Amino acid sequence: MERNGDFGSGRALAGPAPPLPRRVVDVSGHAVGRDFVLIAGPCAVESPEQTLLTARRVKAAGAHMLRGGAFKPRTSPSAFQGLGARALEILRAARDDTGLAIVTEVMDPRQIGEIGEVADVFQVGSRNMQNFPLLRELGRTDRPVLLKRGMNATLDEWLGAADYVLAGGNDRVILCERGIRTFETCTRNTLDLSIVPAARTRTPLPVIVDPSHGTGRDDLILPMSLAAVAAGADGLLIEVHPDPPRAWSDAQQQLTPDAFDALAAAVRALVAHLGGTCP
Repeated sequence: MERNGDFGSGRALAGPAPPLPRRVVDVSGHAVGRDFVLIAGPCAVESPEQTLLTARRVKAAGAHMLRGGAFKPRTSPSAFQGLGARALEILRAARDDTGLAIVTEVMDPRQIGEIGEVADVFQVGSRNMQNFPLLRELGRTDRPVLLKRGMNATLDEWLGAADYVLAGGNDRVILCERGIRTFETCTRNTLDLSIVPAARTRTPLPVIVDPSHGTGRDDLILPMSLAAVAAGADGLLIEVHPDPPRAWSDAQQQLTPDAFDALAAAVRALVAHLGGTCP
C-alpha cells in the first residue's frame, strides 16, 4: 500500500527545498560560488623552502589559493603552535612568487591587524566557530571569511555563527564543512556531505569542503573530494606537503604534490562533467 506520511507521523512528505541562488564571494579575482575553487597547501608553514615548493606545485596543478597555518590551535600546549609572524612573511613571499591568494587562520581578535596585512582570506577554525568576539571583529573587516563548521555544531549553529560576521556588515563569508565528531574511530572526523545540499537550501553563502580534516587519512581524500563535488560543493580545501611523513603537524592527512596533481585533474573533470567551471 502506498504511504504518504512521514514514517507514520501523519505529516505529509514535503518536496525537496530548492537550493538558494549562491552569493558570489570575490577573492582576488576568483568568484567563489560561481566557479569551483581549489585551495591547497600545507597544514603549517614550516620553512620558506617547504612553503614555496608547495605553492609552486599546487599552482601548477590549478589551485587558486594557498592555505597555510601561521598560528596553529593545538590540543596540547606542547605541540607545535606555528611560526607566527615569521610564517606570515613566508606566506607573503609565496604569494609574491606565485600570485596565489593566501588563506590562513586567525584565532584572536588581536591578530586580525597583523594577519590582515598578508591574508586574502581569514580562516576561522572549528574550535573558534563560536568565538563571538572574533566573529564580531571579522564582521567589521572587508576581507572574506572562511568559516569552518564546529566539530559538534548543528547547521543552525553554523549559520548562526555566520550571522555574527554578516551582522557586522561583512557579507563575504564562505562556509566550510570539515567533519564532525561522532562515535566512528576509523576516520579522524565524520565528513558530513549531506550538510552541503542542506545548507544550500538555507543560505546563499558558498559552501566548500575540507576532506583533509574531515577524514584525517590521505587515502580517503580523493574519493571524498569527488563526493563533495557531486554533493554540490563550491570548492575544496586540501592539505599538501612536499614530504608528508616529515610534516610538523597532521602528517597522515597531507597529500604529496603528485597526489594533489591527480586529485586536481580528477576534480576538474568531474566539475566539467556536471556542467560547472573550474578556471
